[in-house]
Amino acid sequence: MAKTAQQPVLVIMGVSGSGKSTVAGLLSGKLGWDLAEGDDLHPPANVAKMQAGEPLTDEDRWPWLETIADWIRDHTTAGRPGVVTCSALKRRYRDVMRGEGVVFVFLEGTKDKISDRLASRHGHFMPPALLESQFEALEAPGEDETFISLCVSATPAEVAQKIIDRLGLDAGDAVGP
Repeated sequence: MAKTAQQPVLVIMGVSGSGKSTVAGLLSGKLGWDLAEGDDLHPPANVAKMQAGEPLTDEDRWPWLETIADWIRDHTTAGRPGVVTCSALKRRYRDVMRGEGVVFVFLEGTKDKISDRLASRHGHFMPPALLESQFEALEAPGEDETFISLCVSATPAEVAQKIIDRLGLDAGDAVGP
């Protein structure tokens, strides 16, 4: 993908445990871009449902997806790059967020690899038991979507650097060390 004058808004997507938050945080830090953690944008009812081990329905997800889409539009309209995390498991979910200057970054991994990650994660409202439903719902991005795909077998720092390199992003303008 060629570098454009306008730096994009990156939607870091994948199933729970794929490393979205870690990779997004690294990217935001390296690039000096705004960061929105999609999990923090869930309404309390969604969080409670997931904590109870219940998968969300599409009806549950629409207000959350609209909130994320609003954040993305605020950034693209203002010409500001950013990074946001969102599972974005289905194409129709990504359709809500899609737009000029939006690139989906699909973090892929095997069910076994991601299950191992979830088993070692503490303090997150998404229980490992819901991983199966996420893989069942997952629709990988299609060739007509603006995305890159990366395997989560590399370290998060390596994945973040691959994203910067593959998209030709300018990390030189970031403030800080």
